[in-house]
Amino acid sequence: MSDEAPTPETWQDLALSELRQQRDALQSEIAELSNRRDQLQQDIASSFAGQSDSIARRVKGFQDYLVGALQELAVSAEQMDLVVQPLVVQPSPLDQVAAEQAAAAAAIPTAPVAPTGLFSNDEDLIRERLASFQGQPDFYADPWKLRRSLEANGAALLEDWFLNQGGRGAQPSSGSRNRNALTTAAAISILGELYGERFQTLVLAGMPERLGEWRRGLQDCLGLNREDFGPNSGIVLFERADALIERADRLEERGELPFIVVDAAEAAVEVPILQFPIWLAFAGSPSELALEDDLL
Repeated sequence: MSDEAPTPETWQDLALSELRQQRDALQSEIAELSNRRDQLQQDIASSFAGQSDSIARRVKGFQDYLVGALQELAVSAEQMDLVVQPLVVQPSPLDQVAAEQAAAAAAIPTAPVAPTGLFSNDEDLIRERLASFQGQPDFYADPWKLRRSLEANGAALLEDWFLNQGGRGAQPSSGSRNRNALTTAAAISILGELYGERFQTLVLAGMPERLGEWRRGLQDCLGLNREDFGPNSGIVLFERADALIERADRLEERGELPFIVVDAAEAAVEVPILQFPIWLAFAGSPSELALEDDLL
């Protein structure tokens, strides 16, 4: 056997052979890892798609359930008898005579009863002004006079508020603060003709942004300046109900009339507000209130 030392060419061949073996092993591992990666991606994609489909089916099912429930509730509400039927009690013989006498008295014709309320004597003026507000807008009217055109639903709202509610009650919101400001401006214009400078408008809206919308809306509709909004001016804006109530009390002590307006975003009307003779609260719809919550 020969004990000759390997030549450089032999060492080079051995090194290249080992490198080739390592390269083949690495390529095999890389190929295996690539296959596992592709499999994992397929599993993730199929799992996510399955979960998405499942979630979508659940959401769609819950939506269908809500729609069906609301439709059933609406049908039930329409069919519900909301008038409580009085309990019929058979009168005694002694009461029968009194009942016959009362029926005979009721059969006698009587004069129609005139409507009651703070504005019952001003019905003609109120109807005339509401009709004129629905015509062409008077952009150059004097300050404190309505300069914009009032929509028919706003005129109907004010007619009900003035003549049926006597200037005290809640009315549905017109859908936006600008429209509610327009309706309020029409009311202020009419109240100005009836009471002159003896009344002051107090607006309650719980945030500065809302009060800013009220100020801009009333300023535009009535041709006012910024100086017309302040403690000693015709319109005062409030974020808190207690401050508004205190101001209204002071006005009444001086013999003046507070006209209180409550923004549609207010959750409720404070009980002390109900004691004042003129107040208008706008009741916001659920969608309108939800939009207000989203803007917060």
